[in-house]
Amino acid sequence: MRRAVIDIETLGNNFGSFDEVQQHYLLKYASTEAEREEALQRLSLYPLTAQIIVIGILDPETGQATVCYQAPGAAEEERRDGEAQFMTGSEPELLARFWSAIEGCAQIITFNGRGFDCPFLLLRSAMLGIQPTRDLMPYRYDPGKHCDLLDQFTFYGAVRRFDLDFYCKAFSIDSPKSHGIVGLDLQRLFEEGRYREIAEYNLGDLRATASLFRAWERFLARS
Repeated sequence: MRRAVIDIETLGNNFGSFDEVQQHYLLKYASTEAEREEALQRLSLYPLTAQIIVIGILDPETGQATVCYQAPGAAEEERRDGEAQFMTGSEPELLARFWSAIEGCAQIITFNGRGFDCPFLLLRSAMLGIQPTRDLMPYRYDPGKHCDLLDQFTFYGAVRRFDLDFYCKAFSIDSPKSHGIVGLDLQRLFEEGRYREIAEYNLGDLRATASLFRAWERFLARS
């Protein structure tokens, strides 16, 4: 694979899994119930307090995608639906497959990958004893190795940031957020055992990111 669009979904660990000192640290700025609830929701944003439940990879040249996802208690799955292959596994298995898939990839493409996906993948891999096969955080100002579309569409912070949904709508791209699931739904869906729906949501993000990349490459890459 010459290029790969990558995207992950994460889920905060149960608050009770942290010891008393950690719990105090995580809630030390939460003085109200609303602030406590917000702090708990934010656990999914940090690799030290969350795990990866889905890793998606898409080839922007062919549209072929592989989505690996956790499905605790469910039967193992490996199936292909059109241009997408779905595979289940544990978090270490997801990460091992990811690093194997992108080992020879010349360019990775993300949306906010430098600020979220890539540090998360690197740190979770290190914590689980899995060896990365390539650098996900190369020189920021060379999109030839890692094209983070949030960097590109803000011209490295020169203009306001918007989320993926907003950019998709602005560029007339079908937004995955328009199909009924948003990031805040993932905790509930996971608890309800609706793992495949989370994987499908990730696939929507991959396809939207790939479409946005093609718009950037056609009109802005040489600007």
